[in-house]
Amino acid sequence: MKILCVSDQIDPLIYSVNAQKNFPDVDVVLCAGDLPMDYVDFIVTVLNKPTYFIFGNHNLKEYKYYHNNKNPSPQTPLPEDAVINNNITKHDHGAVYAGFKVLYNRELSYTDLRTKKETPLIIAGVSGSRRYNNGLNQYTDSEMMFRLLLLVPRLILNKLRYGKYLDIFLTHAPPLNIHDKKDPCHIGFKCYNWFIKTFRPEYMVHGHIHLYDQREERIGKYGDTTVVNAYAHCIIQFPQKQDKHNTGE
Repeated sequence: MKILCVSDQIDPLIYSVNAQKNFPDVDVVLCAGDLPMDYVDFIVTVLNKPTYFIFGNHNLKEYKYYHNNKNPSPQTPLPEDAVINNNITKHDHGAVYAGFKVLYNRELSYTDLRTKKETPLIIAGVSGSRRYNNGLNQYTDSEMMFRLLLLVPRLILNKLRYGKYLDIFLTHAPPLNIHDKKDPCHIGFKCYNWFIKTFRPEYMVHGHIHLYDQREERIGKYGDTTVVNAYAHCIIQFPQKQDKHNTGE
């Protein structure tokens, strides 16, 4: 399947009357934060594909509708039967909020070549960036680690049932020392390195780091996980072809 990943910038190739022509064979969309919700709504309406989103540290006008307070305790992952097939929990924009949840989509099921099992697409998501000015949806590394730990029981059940923990880890901020910057706002989370090393998602998709120079790295590797910066947009192929990544404009 082809996955359109977007973050941080309204891309004219997407926010266009030609969006369907520009992205005719996308199967799912991942929004990695710092995007206006009306842009997410446009993507859902025009592409009409399953769309998952998390919040970053900007464009938080509608954050209050998904969280009851400034820095909420992580939500317990929803029961599986509430987030698959036609029962996917949706909000006003038609996209599924993945913040601090583990989500499943059986309509995008596939046979995992490693486990030989039929499995839904499994996405774990977390919102937010490193704390740098005590703003909304900002966390210290230890605070984010606590939120990741609350996802672990669901991930272990996935391993027992499907032979894997998850497929895609969707975040706003990057891991430490992978695509991140050294300033307080853009430094990565060290706990993300632990997470992807331990639970080995095929992809980690993040935003937050703007790519102003095409020579800057968009795709990296950490252990078994391919780490993708979704800035503006990129396309990834899932499952990956061996030794190849399908990314592009």
